[in-house]
Amino acid sequence: MLLLIAAGFAAGVINSVAGGGSFLTFPSLVIAGVPAVIANASNTVALVPGSVSSGIAYRQDIKRIDESRLSVWFLVSLLGGLLGALLLLVTSDKTFRQIAPWLLLFATVLFAFGNQVSIALRGRLHANQLMMALLLFPIAVYGGYFGGGIGIMILAAFRLYGLTDIHAMNGMKTLLSATLNAIAAILFIVAHEIYWPPTLVVMIAGVIGGYAGPLLARRMKPSWIRAVVICVGVVMTAYFFHIAPK
Repeated sequence: MLLLIAAGFAAGVINSVAGGGSFLTFPSLVIAGVPAVIANASNTVALVPGSVSSGIAYRQDIKRIDESRLSVWFLVSLLGGLLGALLLLVTSDKTFRQIAPWLLLFATVLFAFGNQVSIALRGRLHANQLMMALLLFPIAVYGGYFGGGIGIMILAAFRLYGLTDIHAMNGMKTLLSATLNAIAAILFIVAHEIYWPPTLVVMIAGVIGGYAGPLLARRMKPSWIRAVVICVGVVMTAYFFHIAPK
């Protein structure tokens, strides 16, 4: 129980500041005995309210982004999140346990080096509105399926689009994540793929952490948080490779 509370709160804080909260909550649910696919679906449901509360805390920053862009981004996030969730539901638990370590490895590497990649790409590419939608769709599909490192992907897309206001970008990142996770969560709930007791614990702790995150972000060095998330990602990746079915 304490592990789930700590993981949920820390994930709420981390997701609002740097992303990567799934490195904590997904493994904690698996360690608590939840089957991998159900743990992943439950993790998605648990983190939605935290993303929403974090987005609310960023509401003044989000207002600085043109509203005409937001509707397209929300629609793309909804469609991608739905497709990703459908793909997860047709994945067996054994198959997902074999895939999960590679997803965690990908997310960890992306989290560690995503900023450098996005900066390098921005020097060569510039995303217009259509390209932004084409970038967001596969990101949303990945988010609906797994979601680890999705915040870094969304921020990278924003950088390619030319956005520079980090607080507005963080706010939009949390709301788009909440959007694609919300549609995925609805599908998981309808499909009865949620194990509710630990999900509710992580959810409540995540809401508190999600709202506290933007307040703490202005007092903490993002580099410290990133270092912790990367270390956790490395440890959890190694653990899931160790327990993966052969």
